Amino acid sequence: MIVLGIETSCDETAASVVKDGRLVLSNIIASQVELHAPFGGVVPELAARQHIESIGFIVNSAIKEARVKLTDIDGYAVANGPGLAGALLVGLNYAKGLAYVNKKPLVGVHHIEGHVCANYLDSGLEPPFLCLVVSGGHTVILAVDDYDSYRVIGSTRDDAAGEAFDKVARLLELGYPGGPKIDKLAMTGNPEAHHFPRARVDGFDFSFSGLKTATRDVINRLQLPIEDIAASFQQAVVDVLVGKTLKACDELGYKQVAMAGGVACNKGLRKSMEEACRLKGLPFFMPQPIYCTDNAAMIASRGYYRLKDGISDGMELNAYPGRMV
Repeated sequence: MIVLGIETSCDETAASVVKDGRLVLSNIIASQVELHAPFGGVVPELAARQHIESIGFIVNSAIKEARVKLTDIDGYAVANGPGLAGALLVGLNYAKGLAYVNKKPLVGVHHIEGHVCANYLDSGLEPPFLCLVVSGGHTVILAVDDYDSYRVIGSTRDDAAGEAFDKVARLLELGYPGGPKIDKLAMTGNPEAHHFPRARVDGFDFSFSGLKTATRDVINRLQLPIEDIAASFQQAVVDVLVGKTLKACDELGYKQVAMAGGVACNKGLRKSMEEACRLKGLPFFMPQPIYCTDNAAMIASRGYYRLKDGISDGMELNAYPGRMV
C-alpha cells in the first residue's frame, strides 16, 4: 500500500510517499525557521500563509521524487491535530481535494501518534513498547500496545520540554529556535556547575515551569559562563525525561523503549537515554534526526496502519488544534 502523507501542523510544510508504513520513497520538507526567527517564535498567521504558498509544490515534489503517479497512490494521510488551526486547515483541505478528485480514501492522523510511528521508518520496532514524545509543544509518555493502541501514561502539567528550551534560550539571548543552540553550548559546558531543581511530580507527569524560573534567577544572580548554564539546565531536563520514562518501564513492565519528537534530536538526551536503557538491558529505538522533527513520512506511516485496518474519514474531517491522544 502506497500512502501520501501531508503535514502542516506548525511551521513545516511537508509531504512524503511511504510504502507499507515503513519504506520511505520520498520525504520533502520546507522549513519556515528563517521566516519566524525575527519574531522569536512561530507566528500562526504567517505560518498558514506560507503553507498555502508552498503546499502544491511540496506535494508535487514528493510524488516526483518517489517516482510514482497519482494513480499509484492508494490513500492520503494528513495531520489534523494538534497544532495551529490555520496551518492544519491548509494541509487538511489540500488532502481532501486530492482524495476527492482521485477517489481514494482519506485518513486523519494525530500528530503525536505520527511521531511515534517515525520509529517504524528506519527500524524493525514492533509494539508493545513505551515511547517518550518530546517536542516544542508536547512532552508525553505513551504506552503503545499495538499499532492502533495508544495510552497516555504521563504528560507535562505546564511547559513542554522544547518550550522550556526555547524560553531559556530567549533568556540567554541565543535567538530562535533555541533548543539546538542550547544543546551545542552544553557540549562545552559543565553540567555540574549549578544544580537546578528537578520537579517532584506524582506519577509519570512532568513539570518544567519551575526549572525555567530557577534558570532565570541564576542568569540574573550568578556570574556563570553561558556554556555552564546551558549544560546545567539541559542536564536537569534530561535527568527528568530519562528518569520518568525508565520508571514507567519498570513499574508497568514494558521491555522496549522508543523516543520521538523534535527534542529527540538533542544529543545530550539521545546519549543519556541510550546509556540508561543499555544499563537496564532494554532495547532502545529512536528515529534519524530528519524523522524526529515534523515531517510527513511519519504521518504517512501512521495513516498506513489506520487504512490497513479499514479506517478512513469522510469530507467532513475537521482540524482539532487542541486534540490530545
